[in-house]
Amino acid sequence: MKALIIEDETPAAEKLERYLKRFDPNSEVLAILKSVESSVAWLTANPLLADIIFMDIQLLDGKCFEIFEKTKVESPIIFTTAYDEYALEAFKVNSVAYLIKPITFDDISQALDKVSALKKTFNKSEIEDSFVLQKMLADMGKPNKSYKNRFMVKVGDHIKSIPADNIKLFFADGRTAWLVTDEGRKYIIDFKLEQLEDLLDPVHFQRVNRTFILNINCIKDVIVFSNSRLKVIPDQTLDKEIIISREKVPQFKDWIDGKVG
Repeated sequence: MKALIIEDETPAAEKLERYLKRFDPNSEVLAILKSVESSVAWLTANPLLADIIFMDIQLLDGKCFEIFEKTKVESPIIFTTAYDEYALEAFKVNSVAYLIKPITFDDISQALDKVSALKKTFNKSEIEDSFVLQKMLADMGKPNKSYKNRFMVKVGDHIKSIPADNIKLFFADGRTAWLVTDEGRKYIIDFKLEQLEDLLDPVHFQRVNRTFILNINCIKDVIVFSNSRLKVIPDQTLDKEIIISREKVPQFKDWIDGKVG
């Protein structure tokens, strides 16, 4: 078995290589690539060489899905990632497995057994057809989800209903979650930020760190901060800074570039 590993973390790539050799001592790792650019170049030059590709989602210069936009990928793919939110997108390309880190040898074995079973059962064109079917099923399975468009808050003895469009941001202060309106008013809400992530439309709202969920329309400025982080300046006066960690920067950039949702 000839394998290509696309993974920007050296320890993770080395672990995959060990697991592959353990599964098949005669296997060969053709290359270990760390970026979209190098992967596109390699796959363009060697379109049919790899029997299997191990591919991480987040690479040094972007997400791996850019590879499929720039070159044709012929080989089946085992995705290996720390992110669980890209599974649907992964199965729109020729994925046979989506493994969440930390990955075990059993995970790899089961995925490679699946690849072997496909090759024994189907010929190349039929396998390609099965990838097409997976894409169709993924599209069909994508939920037509509705998002929460109003939030009820209590003000003394009164109850108000606030449209989501009028909410600039949500933030956590200890165990308490607050929303801030476009008028700058703050209200306590009976939700945790983790719950809000699933209730809010990701096109308009994004959780940028542990403390804040922002409305795209509240962003006044974004400043490059230390250690490859970003600092967001909202159009609301706050007593806390909004800092985006290096790990969340690619996702944040995708969001403000309209690539989410």
